[in-house]
Amino acid sequence: MSRRLTHAALALLTAASLVVSPVYTQAQGTQGQAQTAAQTTSGTRSLNLSMGPDYSKGPRWFPNLVAPYSPIHAPQPILTNSPRIGQLVDNGKLMLSLEDAISLALENNLDIAVQRFTPWLDEANLLLAKSGANGKTVFDPSVTSNFYLEEQTIPINNPFFAGVGFGSATSSIINHTAVGNFGYTQGFEPGTQLQVTFDNSRSSTTSSFNSFNPSVQTSLQVQLTQPLLNGFGRLINKRYIIEAKNTVKVGESQFAQQVMTTVTQVANAYWELVYARENVNVELAAVGVSQKLYEDNKKQLEIGTMAPLDVLTAESQLATDQQNLIVAQTVQLQDQTTLLNAITKDPLAGPLAGVEIVPTTPITPPDVTENIPIQDAVKEAYQKRPELQQADLNLKNAGVEVKATKNLLLPTLNLFGFYNSTGLDGTRTIVTTTPLTFAPNLNAPVVDATGTPIPGSFESLVATASTTRTVVPGGLGDSWDQLIHSKFPTFEGGLNLTLPVRNRAAQAANATAQLNQRSQEVKYRQLQNSIFVNVRNAQIALEQGRAQVAAAQKARSLAQQTLDDEVKKYQLGSSTSYQVVLRSRDLTSAQGTELRARINLVEAAVNFNQAVGRTLEVNNITLADALAGRVSGEPNIPGTPDADVHSGR
Repeated sequence: MSRRLTHAALALLTAASLVVSPVYTQAQGTQGQAQTAAQTTSGTRSLNLSMGPDYSKGPRWFPNLVAPYSPIHAPQPILTNSPRIGQLVDNGKLMLSLEDAISLALENNLDIAVQRFTPWLDEANLLLAKSGANGKTVFDPSVTSNFYLEEQTIPINNPFFAGVGFGSATSSIINHTAVGNFGYTQGFEPGTQLQVTFDNSRSSTTSSFNSFNPSVQTSLQVQLTQPLLNGFGRLINKRYIIEAKNTVKVGESQFAQQVMTTVTQVANAYWELVYARENVNVELAAVGVSQKLYEDNKKQLEIGTMAPLDVLTAESQLATDQQNLIVAQTVQLQDQTTLLNAITKDPLAGPLAGVEIVPTTPITPPDVTENIPIQDAVKEAYQKRPELQQADLNLKNAGVEVKATKNLLLPTLNLFGFYNSTGLDGTRTIVTTTPLTFAPNLNAPVVDATGTPIPGSFESLVATASTTRTVVPGGLGDSWDQLIHSKFPTFEGGLNLTLPVRNRAAQAANATAQLNQRSQEVKYRQLQNSIFVNVRNAQIALEQGRAQVAAAQKARSLAQQTLDDEVKKYQLGSSTSYQVVLRSRDLTSAQGTELRARINLVEAAVNFNQAVGRTLEVNNITLADALAGRVSGEPNIPGTPDADVHSGR
């Protein structure tokens, strides 16, 4: 008995060693340039959106055993505006600073809301990869069971082999069977597959041939299979987990990119509205000047000191300025609609219907940043731009695919070990029969021919034979005892080899993975060059923007002086109304050009921050707040001291 137990223990230890034995770690190679964290005013900017829900972890199965069979809760999206926007409305006007516009965009912008689902979907795919359901090795263990009862009536054709005897009148055998089987299967990172089967059956029959009736039979089978070539190693079996983790980071980076893009768009839309409103004021001033000139000319025509042509010229200029005013007002309404849509989920909700947006942030020239050496600016962009991090992660996934498909080129060689222990017991009937015996019958002596008894000879006496039936009880407990003590063991071990003759499918998969990796490397360099061009163009736009503002300011000042001189000459009678109209038109054009140049410079600074990757840090935005759809800062509520100071009142 002890020897059998020793054999069973050695078999189990050998099989278990396949699971926990060291394997050569196939390290994931680093592709491309490493991404470094960008420094923000509040510390290191991390793309890990840890503040949101984590769909890569399923519900705990213990102590709640039914949790794995319950759906993961996904909350309904909030499609109503945040309360902040209602606090900023005052008498039908939305008093909006640039900071408030950005905060409202983080809370309400639907582009950000849609992109917010991307990392969550990637986390759900990571949960799938952790289960192993999309790979060769399933990591989630599974338990199977099988219970059934069976009654079987079998007709008898050969009574001898049926165990009922030739003289029996029985024409059939009835069998009863009860089965309760259990199984456990699980895969492990090295590719090891474990399968445990525990079978139990109870049967009874009307046949007399069985030693146990009813009988109980149990068996325990343990089988381990370990790939040695194809499918061996942690990388090949965790490839989808590694790639899914990288994809989650890609989704987080895409969300960061969307936040940066939206903030840039909102800032540009804000300044476009500022320009549109200021341009309306410029056109109003031009209309006012033209209106006054037209009225003055009419009065002089009435008293006979001016020709009708001058009045007609002034009236024509007034009509042109009025037309320009209508165009400017139309552009203002369009820009206001664009900005309102970018900072709300529902632009018609509550007090927003027909609301007028009043920007409160003044136009101030940005700090000088274009003098940064282009090498330093591009290096900073390489560190902070989310697109480059996405390309780096995609390149890493391509490297994982190359290594995994290279492993799949190998033949399939599996080492397996098998152990089986069986128990059999039940109710047994022991029949004891006393054989026939012969003894002399003293009352019946043997006689000779003359009838004389022969001395010492008697007729034989037959004794009756006896049969004793002893019932020995047994059952499941005895069968399990035999199983546990390995009374009837089976050991098996060996190798299975599958050798593909041409192996073209695996070669095609590896070639595809390599070509994809090479393509990703080229795209990575292409993206780097694109970022360089983007940064350089943004830097040039800043340089040219400052020069344009300076030139526009000078041109507007000269146009104002020229108009003042022309008005004085006109008042002295040495000029005509037509000349005054021309100078007024020149001043209006110069004012519009200066305003456009100032707005272009501010927008150039916004675009430069996006090109370098500074959008989040210059606006004090954390991705955790962006993912949660809330901002820690307080809004500039109209009427409060902060709002008054900010708006310059």
